[in-house]
Amino acid sequence: MPLLYSRRTAPQDSPAAWARLAAALAAASVACVGGWTVVVALPMVEQEFGSARAGASFPYACAMVGFAFGTVWMGRLSDRYGVVLPIWLSAALLAAGYGLSGLAPSLMVFALAHVLVGFGASAGFAPLIADLSHWFTARRGLAVVIVAAGNYLAGALWPPLLQAASEAYGWRAAHIGTGLLAAAFLVPVSFLFRIRPQLHAVGRAAAGVEAARAALGLSPRALQALLTLAGFSCCMAMAMPQVHIVAYCGDLGYGVARGAQMLSLMLTLGIVSRLLSGAASDRFGGVAVLLVGSFMQAVALFLYLFFDGLSSLFLISGIFGLFQGGIIPMYAVIVREFLPPQEAGARIGVVTASTIVGMAVGGWAAGWIHDLSGTYRLAFIHGIVWNAVNLAIVAYLFIAPRAAARAARPAL
Repeated sequence: MPLLYSRRTAPQDSPAAWARLAAALAAASVACVGGWTVVVALPMVEQEFGSARAGASFPYACAMVGFAFGTVWMGRLSDRYGVVLPIWLSAALLAAGYGLSGLAPSLMVFALAHVLVGFGASAGFAPLIADLSHWFTARRGLAVVIVAAGNYLAGALWPPLLQAASEAYGWRAAHIGTGLLAAAFLVPVSFLFRIRPQLHAVGRAAAGVEAARAALGLSPRALQALLTLAGFSCCMAMAMPQVHIVAYCGDLGYGVARGAQMLSLMLTLGIVSRLLSGAASDRFGGVAVLLVGSFMQAVALFLYLFFDGLSSLFLISGIFGLFQGGIIPMYAVIVREFLPPQEAGARIGVVTASTIVGMAVGGWAAGWIHDLSGTYRLAFIHGIVWNAVNLAIVAYLFIAPRAAARAARPAL
């Protein structure tokens, strides 16, 4: 693979590792464009094709489907060939997807084009996280959450750019330009990833991971299944406030603008949460940090049941954002702590896909429950139940190795 890799290597936690982290954050903030622009284009697409709101929302669902499947496939590619190839594929898929979107003669073509867009965007998450996890030991958790924050940076950067370009040149030209701009950035930056980590460091990591997983008493397949269920469950719970807080504030009479402010507060504190959780995981481990995050997410969901004043909702939404933002990256940290490092891309991809599916199904389920009951109260309870499933799994992963260690101590 001479085109994908150079013969140079670099040690973990070195200046080269931190430079690679900066490049990964930049690549993630560009590749993840595919998850955000469709939200901005929705009203323009609705008007262009004369569609109902549900039909105009279909491209977003297609993008999420592409992202979910892409995280698994791109993760496997990164395990086998390294992260350079997924970045090249991301550039090609984003250029093709956005190009086809801009030329789409119908809403269906526009929606299907976003499957390509979502597939391309997926390279900006699991493959980059897996790659960076091989380059850090002492600060692995922090490195993982910094790369994961690229998705949020994309959400802050790209929507206003697409909106401005659409107003100036039309939404079709803006989509084509977005794909070309993303590709023009990703292809050159991919060459910064051709250096490989030193192999003996990866070998030491594999030995340490095997010992840590043995303490759990679970096979790799069983642990992967538990993490996948945990990821799905936590996002079934997480979707209720994130997807419906704006509508909830409208129902309460506060107006959707207040709900949008609460959502913005959640996402802003979510970035803070990711950074703090990464630093904490380097000291206490990913399972311990995930346990705290899951518990506090449950607390926030309970508080939504009993307080619906405007000030209370802002405070609860702040609490929710301050803890939920760090939850998703912790699954990647746990994968690297307990599962084979040479399979990190695929395994992180599978867990990430389960969280995406959880957000999609959870958001729909909360709306369905609201339509049936006429209130969001049962939807919050629904989220709490799923959060309890997540909390039980994470608590087991936290307690099991400690219980095994106590049982292994010789009797006095």
